[in-house]
Amino acid sequence: MPRFDPRIVTLVVLAAVIGLLPLVLPSSYYIRVASLVWVSAFAAIGLNILMGQAGQVSLGHAGFFGIGAYAVAIGPAHLGLPSWAALLLGAVVAAGLAYLVGRPILRLKGHYLAIATLGLGVLVAMVLTTESRWTGGPDGMPVAKLALFGWRASGSATWYWISGGMLLVGAWIALNLGDTPTGRAFRALHDSEVAARVAGVNVARFKLRAFVIAAVYAALAGSMLALMNGFTNPDQAGFLHSVELVTMVVLGGLGSVVGAVIGAAVLITLPQVLTVFQDYEHLLLGAIIIVSMIFMRDGIVPTAARLLTRRARA
Repeated sequence: MPRFDPRIVTLVVLAAVIGLLPLVLPSSYYIRVASLVWVSAFAAIGLNILMGQAGQVSLGHAGFFGIGAYAVAIGPAHLGLPSWAALLLGAVVAAGLAYLVGRPILRLKGHYLAIATLGLGVLVAMVLTTESRWTGGPDGMPVAKLALFGWRASGSATWYWISGGMLLVGAWIALNLGDTPTGRAFRALHDSEVAARVAGVNVARFKLRAFVIAAVYAALAGSMLALMNGFTNPDQAGFLHSVELVTMVVLGGLGSVVGAVIGAAVLITLPQVLTVFQDYEHLLLGAIIIVSMIFMRDGIVPTAARLLTRRARA
């Protein structure tokens, strides 16, 4: 039997889901929820490169998300930039900040690194909240529509396809990264920094590279969400949002691109489903996540793959 490249299979299945899902969704509300899933999954894929492949921890990743979101708000409003240029500027600013801050803090390990990244995220959120002349303060600020050659992106269906296309590109890059020298260095870092250093891997350089890549993913996702909503506020850079992104990665499965998508889908859609329970919504959401992590410690996708393999062997 011919063997299929799992990367191609993953992309084909993901493209099929994105392409066919609108045919079964009953209204534009569900289209919008699906768009939120794609944007969150894009950010989770970037964080998965940092945590799942390179084995580093970040509890302040929403800070880069907020930078991207405010770039497309501040750029057109204060700098006169078109939205697409502001989007690119946000990615560059996030990459630059990740490079400058990542050099010292990535020398830390374990919970020290987690606290340092947490501080970075809190600092970004504080700046966005206090610099009201530029950011609108705690109330946030409106975001101009994305325009390109006279075409303006508007409507839930339009943003569904934009976010879906962005997710496919992000997934393709992440899947192919694994077979590059950078991806192999990331895996070596994940297994053991000491062993990677002995094997000739420049540990500091590749840790920083993973941090920058994840920051760019987050900034682009933040820009897309702000453009889609037409509004942004400092909550996008808040600690709780960072926790949500980490939960998506861990719940779906560390090191799995499909896991990042599944984790985002679960965490975005479950609150919509649980709204029927009103006052118990958050309690049930927390309980479901706790139970999932107890019985699926490796995440949803790796656990499901292991069970399917055992059944096939049996």
